[in-house]
Amino acid sequence: MNKNQTRRKFIHDLGLAGAGIPFLAAYSTCNEDQSKKQNMNQKKDGKLGIALVGLGGYASGQLAPALQQTEHCYLAGIVTGSPSKIPVWKEKYNIPDKNIYSYDNYDSIKDNPDIDIIYVVLPNHLHAEYTIRGFAAGKHVICEKPMGLSVTECDTMIAAAQKAGKQLSIGYRLHYDPYNLELVKRAREKTYGDIRSVDTSFSITPRKGEWRLNKKIAGGGPLMDVGIYCLQAVCYVTGAEPIAVRATTYPVSDKEKFLDIEETLDFQMEMPGGLLAKCRTSYSESNSVLNVQFEKGWCKLEPAYFYGGIKLSSSDGVAFGLPPFSQQAKQLDAMSVSIKNNQASKTPGEMGRRDLQIIEAIYEAMRTGNRVLVKK
Repeated sequence: MNKNQTRRKFIHDLGLAGAGIPFLAAYSTCNEDQSKKQNMNQKKDGKLGIALVGLGGYASGQLAPALQQTEHCYLAGIVTGSPSKIPVWKEKYNIPDKNIYSYDNYDSIKDNPDIDIIYVVLPNHLHAEYTIRGFAAGKHVICEKPMGLSVTECDTMIAAAQKAGKQLSIGYRLHYDPYNLELVKRAREKTYGDIRSVDTSFSITPRKGEWRLNKKIAGGGPLMDVGIYCLQAVCYVTGAEPIAVRATTYPVSDKEKFLDIEETLDFQMEMPGGLLAKCRTSYSESNSVLNVQFEKGWCKLEPAYFYGGIKLSSSDGVAFGLPPFSQQAKQLDAMSVSIKNNQASKTPGEMGRRDLQIIEAIYEAMRTGNRVLVKK
């Protein structure tokens, strides 16, 4: 079995895609003219067309619904290997046949003027490949986190973006979340004085057999999946990057489930000025908290990293609350505006690369038990 066949089989087994089956024009319906008209109207309104690559839980549960709320972009197309998903998506989101692609004809998306942005929502080990191919097709690309499996992969993705003259953004949704932004604002304005400590954790409990438990696919354990939110938070709250890291892991509770990845990881980030940020991530716990201690008070997000329901509390009791909103809609609109205005992305590929540098240092510290400097 060659490399392409192996990749397609993997995606099919995940239920994310299948072996290349020609779908185009296979699901025509009486709503086709209406669908085309709607898409044309959205183009006339100046909205950028986004194609979702991979129709798993995040794409179907968060991104697609969010694209119904956006002002500067819309769901223009899909890339999938699961023929059974196409009629549902067509009917629900009025996607014309010409904007539906398989993984085999993905590269022909270059000829479609409806598609301005490709959003790669595939398992981690496919991020680099489909991002690079997206740039080769002349499209802007949003890639889900983590950006890649290594700094080397990130370098190839950034180079592809530069060669294409297109924007690369990483799906760091919390940079667009008002609750996280409010905590950052209070830290920047020194509402409670200087930061004295940061303590954060994010843990979930995936089921046995999920792809995120496979190191070859995920690149690692909870650090690559949810722990990345913790190191991100330390950087955006402090406005700085770590100088060095330490890390401690523990014997796994289930050797079959955690075959070659960490189950629980504590890591510390040494920041400029002597600040020590303490972080924890696990696949056998459930928590989401960001606690920042200042000279004259504290701020706390709990939960801190979920798609919704985030709560901010503080030592002075100053309330902060908003009506329900979609983080993803805010993220996608902001990214689209930056493309329209030819402005730098708030969460560029360089940020994703930085995070992989930190992650690689944390894993080295975990393996060696040593303090490890973060490469620049």
